[in-house]
Amino acid sequence: MRRSGRPPTLPTPPEVSALPTLPALPARRRPRLLSLRTTFAVSFATVAAVVTVLVGVLSYGAAARLVRVDQESVFDQVVQDLRDEVRDNRMTPGDFSSVAPGHDVVRPARTVVQVLGPDGEISDRGRPGLPVTAADRRVAAADPAGRMSEHEDVDVGDDVYRIATVSLGGGRGAVQVAQEFSDTEDLLRALQRRTLLLMVAVVTAAGLFGWWLARRITRRLVMLTAAAEDVARTRQLGVQVPVTGYDEVGRLGRAFDRMLGRLAQSEEDQRRLVQDAGHELRTPLTSLRTNISLLRRIDELPPAAREELVADLGQEARELTDLVNELVDLAAGQSDTEPPQRIDLAEIAEDVAGLARRRTGREIVVRAGGDTATDGRPGMLQRAMSNLVENAAKFDRDGTAPIEIAVTGPVPGTGHGVPAGPVRVEVLDRGPGIADCDLVRVFDRFYRAADARSQPGSGLGLSIVREVATAHGGAPFAVRREGGGSVIGFTVGPGPTGQEQNG
Repeated sequence: MRRSGRPPTLPTPPEVSALPTLPALPARRRPRLLSLRTTFAVSFATVAAVVTVLVGVLSYGAAARLVRVDQESVFDQVVQDLRDEVRDNRMTPGDFSSVAPGHDVVRPARTVVQVLGPDGEISDRGRPGLPVTAADRRVAAADPAGRMSEHEDVDVGDDVYRIATVSLGGGRGAVQVAQEFSDTEDLLRALQRRTLLLMVAVVTAAGLFGWWLARRITRRLVMLTAAAEDVARTRQLGVQVPVTGYDEVGRLGRAFDRMLGRLAQSEEDQRRLVQDAGHELRTPLTSLRTNISLLRRIDELPPAAREELVADLGQEARELTDLVNELVDLAAGQSDTEPPQRIDLAEIAEDVAGLARRRTGREIVVRAGGDTATDGRPGMLQRAMSNLVENAAKFDRDGTAPIEIAVTGPVPGTGHGVPAGPVRVEVLDRGPGIADCDLVRVFDRFYRAADARSQPGSGLGLSIVREVATAHGGAPFAVRREGGGSVIGFTVGPGPTGQEQNG
């Protein structure tokens, strides 16, 4: 019996099936975030409002306190002068009468004076008239001069007064002195209203100025955001990025522009690599397809043709495998994660030479001079040297002269603590050489000179050398060798690798 791959369905327990179905909860809407411009404006206005309110409140409080203290001190001084006067001189109610000669001397300015007789009756009413209490009558009948009773916050009509009653002594009466404090409070209330209006005006002006300032500050950020959103929407990297100023926003714009440029270049390199790889893969695949179609009639072919067909299939499979491996190496070289370390290129050259001797049977000579130690990724550098040696052996297949690997570095002790120069790696052969017109293109991907197209290979080996050299802060080179042959190699920078510098 055929068994299905679907697991059996378990029966639902009754207590589970009896549970009521809960309604789906509505999705919580995320609060909409304020824009940076609004955040700046609100923050600026809030800070300005807090500062303005604090300054206004503190200023008003200090001013009100000073005014009140000044008014109270003036009134206290007037009362004290009156008490000293009646103690030093025997004075009667008539001396304080408003019709008595010199009354303006005994009546202080900005005060109300009312004179009481011996029994506390009003002998000279003030303007306005002041209330008389039992305590005031007792002071008027008092024998000692200068005795005082004081009343605060006394309502007289619509105004508020502070009243002090001073005895004349000997039961002769008393003098009431009052000062109005309501006009001071009215003044302070007017000051309070003006302060509030000023605070509102300052806060409004701060909000408007903050909005203008935030718009000015964030204008370039808004333009950068629009450019980034345009790139995300259209996937077009050739967007014009606004780059102005030399502050952090300007630096951000320039960095974003450089990033887009590098992404565009990377995309173009990837597209070109795919196109070139597809073009190069098409030829061996077509040949394989043709030979495979001949396999259907292999019984009809003579033995020699069979052997040739099988040999062609093996050769094409090897070339296709080599091409795929080189493509993988090229892609891995662009994004290699091998950590850099301190290495000696002369030791790597010895390892490459030993491996090449076993593969090709050719004599490989290594020459080293100077300080050949540098910072780099050993796997990538070994791959680049191997490609150079394999290229020399391929184009000098019938040669008898040894292939030379020369590694030269700066002379130790000449840099005075500073790297004196790059390390140079050269591979010298006695092959047919490279034409002058091909020297500048031998490191291009899939490029093969006209006289080298009959040789096996994909044209990616030297391209990998260029990628490795560039990643290590150096550059590839190719020249014709005197006496015939070629000199192909690369340099490695004395400091960190190129990827680290860019990272």
